[in-house]
Amino acid sequence: MTREVVAVRSDCPFREMARALERHRIAALPVIDYDGRPVGVVSERDLLRHEAGRGLVARDPARTGAETAAGLMTSPAVTAHPQWSLAEAARTMQRHAVGRLPVVGADGLLVGIVSVHDLLRPYLREDAAVADEIRHDVLERIVGLPPGRVRVRVDDGVVTLTGRIDAATDLPVIARLCRSVAGVVAVHPRLTFTYGGADLDVEPPRASESPAETNARR
Repeated sequence: MTREVVAVRSDCPFREMARALERHRIAALPVIDYDGRPVGVVSERDLLRHEAGRGLVARDPARTGAETAAGLMTSPAVTAHPQWSLAEAARTMQRHAVGRLPVVGADGLLVGIVSVHDLLRPYLREDAAVADEIRHDVLERIVGLPPGRVRVRVDDGVVTLTGRIDAATDLPVIARLCRSVAGVVAVHPRLTFTYGGADLDVEPPRASESPAETNARR
């Protein structure tokens, strides 16, 4: 999240909001009460709607003719909490069709803001950095595999794992841990494991084949 938040009070006039958006090169402003709690969000679209409605018969005259943040903001504010994961924030944005979430602490006070851009930033990580984290932090440190037991390849955030693990039950855990690494788009395990002396391929079935066909291929 961005901790230095540009916010306005509910009585902030239209021009002051427009200047703040331009000066700070941002797309929206959290609106806070006098205690610092978010009560809404005013976006560039809200200001544009105000201008587009001038001189026309508005569907909502009170909103279109508003002169301050109180009349223009989307309220109540849809908020997030600092401990949320990226997935939680993304699901909330999607559910409420918003592009940013004011972040509030346990006391309800504004402590930051998270945007769609913030959520996408981890996916800009270099593939080499993602592979290195999976190799050392996930496979070696957390799972406890010897170095080189599982090979890691990352292409545009898509992780391919090849090699051998001890048990099939480890596979879902490894895949889940890899998916939790920032910058990972998808995980494709191409692994074998030893069970009862037999090597079994645990590559997921092809999209076009049935489980029976997968067993026959094995």
